[in-house]
Amino acid sequence: MKRKGTGPDGLVIVDKPAGITSHTVVARIRRLAGTRKVGHAGTLDPMATGVLVVGSEKATRLLGHLALTTKTYEATIRLGQTTVTDDAEGEVTAVTSAQGVTDEAIAAGVAKLTGDIEQVPSSVSAIKIDGKRSYARVREGEEVELAARPVTVSRFEVHARRDVVTEDGTPVVDLDVTVDCSSGTYIRALARDLGADLGVGGHLTALRRTRVGAYGLDVAHTLEELEESFADNVLPIADAAAAAFPRWDVNEQQARLLATGVRIDAPGMGVSDPIAVFDPDGRFLALIEERGGKAKSLAVFV
Repeated sequence: MKRKGTGPDGLVIVDKPAGITSHTVVARIRRLAGTRKVGHAGTLDPMATGVLVVGSEKATRLLGHLALTTKTYEATIRLGQTTVTDDAEGEVTAVTSAQGVTDEAIAAGVAKLTGDIEQVPSSVSAIKIDGKRSYARVREGEEVELAARPVTVSRFEVHARRDVVTEDGTPVVDLDVTVDCSSGTYIRALARDLGADLGVGGHLTALRRTRVGAYGLDVAHTLEELEESFADNVLPIADAAAAAFPRWDVNEQQARLLATGVRIDAPGMGVSDPIAVFDPDGRFLALIEERGGKAKSLAVFV
C-alpha cells in the first residue's frame, strides 16, 4: 500500500522539448506526480530534445543503473565553425572554409572517433571540478581543461551531407549522423574533435536522443501529453525493470532470503549487467549482480 502523499513508483519516459533544462522537466514531473522524490537518468542540454528517463519514488533507485546503458542520438554537425561551447548555443570563435573537405576525409575522421576512444569532455559540461561545475567556471572566465576519459562509440554513421554557405559567405558542411555510445560520451565533443581532425573546426547544431537503454521515442511522452494524463503514462517499476534488465524469477524461499540481504546462489546467467529479480507473485523484488557464484543485492525494492 502506498503511503499517503507519495507519488507513483515508476518511470516516466519524456520526449524533452528544446529550450528547457532537464531540471525543469524534473520540476514538472514532481508537480504532476505529487512528490519531491523524482530524478532523471542522463542530462540533456537545453538545445537537445528526445528521451529523458525520469523516475518517481522507488524507481529513482533504478536511475543510476539505467544511466550506464547505451544511448542513441541523431545529430547534425557543422564543419567549418568552432564555438566556445562546441554547440550552436555558444559564440563562434573561429571560421574556416570547409569547401575542400572530402567525403573520404570525413569517413576517415569518423572512423578515428569510433570504438573505444579517449574523449576530452566539453569545458562547458556539468562535470565538477573541486565541487564546482565546469560550465560555471567557464562562465566566470576561467580557463578549464578537463582530463580525457574512456568512452565507447559503437556506431558513428553519417547519413547525409549538405554543403551550405553561411550569411557571412563561408562555405560550411552540415552532416546528419547517428551515434550509439556509452554513458558519459559527449556528442558535442565528437563534433568538435571531428572538425579539429579535418582542420576546419566543428560544432553541434542539433541533437535528439532517440534511445536510453531499452526506452525509445516509441514509449516517450511529451510534456503536454503528461499534463493531460499523467497516471496513464507512468511505467510501473516492475515493467520498467523487466524491460531494462535480464529477468530472474525466484521461489518463495529465495525471495525471502534476498529481501533480508542474504546472499544466495546466483542464477548463472553470465551477464555483467544488473539482473531484475521477481518473486513468485510477479512482484519486482531487487536488482542483483552475479559475483563469485553468489547473487549480491544492489538494491531491494520491497
